[in-house]
Amino acid sequence: MSWFWNKMSFFKIYKFFLHWVLKLAGISPQKIEIEPGTVLNFWVPTETTSSAAGKSQKPAVVFLHGFAFDGILSWHFQALALAKDYSVYVPDFVFFGDSTTDRTERSVGFQAECIVKGLRKLGVGKCTLVGFSYGGMVSFKMAEVYPKLVESVVVTGSVITLTESITKVRLDRIGFKNWADYLLPDSVKGVETLIQVASCRFPKFPKWIYKEILEGISVNRKEKMEMLKAMVISDQEFTLPSYHQKIHLLWGKNDRIFDTDTVHYIKQQIGEKASVEYIEKSGHIVQVERPFMYNSCLKKILPSLPSSQRP
Repeated sequence: MSWFWNKMSFFKIYKFFLHWVLKLAGISPQKIEIEPGTVLNFWVPTETTSSAAGKSQKPAVVFLHGFAFDGILSWHFQALALAKDYSVYVPDFVFFGDSTTDRTERSVGFQAECIVKGLRKLGVGKCTLVGFSYGGMVSFKMAEVYPKLVESVVVTGSVITLTESITKVRLDRIGFKNWADYLLPDSVKGVETLIQVASCRFPKFPKWIYKEILEGISVNRKEKMEMLKAMVISDQEFTLPSYHQKIHLLWGKNDRIFDTDTVHYIKQQIGEKASVEYIEKSGHIVQVERPFMYNSCLKKILPSLPSSQRP
């Protein structure tokens, strides 16, 4: 058995079957050159790549991933659950999955700009964003800068902006000196810790799976380190945006990275436009840890949000 797994990557096999199932559900990968030197990989409704492009009557929902995995590995449970009733878009951020750039920008704002350019090329005029962790920060930035595109937002396990003061409190809580030590581990043990901290009671994996995860995380390591550095801004740089969209905070009740106190603070910052919902017995990676409950919540939330209502 060990010989078999040495020859065949678990994640390569898993992604092969996952991609096959997604295509059956009507979701296909498409690479888009948003500008010379910058290419984004999107999983998009199959009709987008056909002559029916732009004619879908389904509301658009865009899923934005966190820092460990690419888009479709982070959101495949949700993409499959919603594909029947929504036009589902799942991009890879630059330096994740199959998205690349030769530009030197590494900020959250740059990632937001790239996603917007990709969505426009795909003909998306209005959408709801569902953002997790790092993807939540990109979602907040897109809602702030592109309000005509982003009509509503669902955020999980994130903050509006990661300031130095928030960083210090959060890192002290989980026992790390900086985000790179936690999010870009350089050992199998570090990957195991990454998942343990991010989950409530996730099962323990064999070491060879952690090793494969480490190999995936280590791709574009230098650029990801630069992204993490650019992600944190000084408290003086932060200005609280005024959001016009409805923002639903859907959280794992046992999130140790951004806990319930964080959620209350974000709700207070945003005001009456924000609503909060918790999923019990789940941590930071709630959409992976309790996917059926998360999907059930999404199916209740999305119909109440503006861009998720049928035309």
